[in-house]
Amino acid sequence: MDITSAVVTGAASGIGRALATRLRSAGAHVVLADSDAAALAEVAAELGAEAVPTDVSDPGAMDALAAAAPGVQLVCLNAGIVGKDLGAPWEVSAEDWDNVFAVNVGGVTNGLRSFVPPMLVAGRPGHILITASLAGLVTFPTGGAYPASKHAVVAVAEQAALALADTPIGVTLLCPALVRTGMSTVGEDPAAIADDALAAVGAGRFTVAPDTWSGAITRRTQRLVSGAQPETPAPI
Repeated sequence: MDITSAVVTGAASGIGRALATRLRSAGAHVVLADSDAAALAEVAAELGAEAVPTDVSDPGAMDALAAAAPGVQLVCLNAGIVGKDLGAPWEVSAEDWDNVFAVNVGGVTNGLRSFVPPMLVAGRPGHILITASLAGLVTFPTGGAYPASKHAVVAVAEQAALALADTPIGVTLLCPALVRTGMSTVGEDPAAIADDALAAVGAGRFTVAPDTWSGAITRRTQRLVSGAQPETPAPI
């Protein structure tokens, strides 16, 4: 699919900014969304893209974003937060559970609700790229509400892919490990993650995950099926 128009949420930094940069370099018209209006304006000016400040947890704001990008081909539902409380589940405040799920899960479900129906009506080939995390494919003992929210995002992406299987709209699920973003000062280069994600979109692949973690992902599934107790995952 030759991408001529795209929307990227969480576009002011990290993976979102890298996706926007790659898409603009390829000549696509890109609408950028982020809750940080000042940082978003800077990125939009640098890339020559359109900026629409957006709170992805707000369904009305996502409807407005969709209205600003009629006929969009690629929707990158990428916005996410880690949260303030990073301990075990019972160490996370109720407020943090609500905030993390509102952005990480709500940003995806609101995006699907706002963008998919008009894309289906248009009847043209399109694609939804959903950013989850390795933390949505394996489970760590801490991390606060973030891992649970990303497991939910994985499930929503699978639901969307199944529901859209007989339509012109494809779905790709991006599950990176640590990436150098506003949420982490260490990890993979977001530009490399963006390249992998867009290559998967072009190839029609569903999951993009680090090869070094494939064994841990497989072992988790096997342990769930067998009834064995969970183990802390590690790369091969």
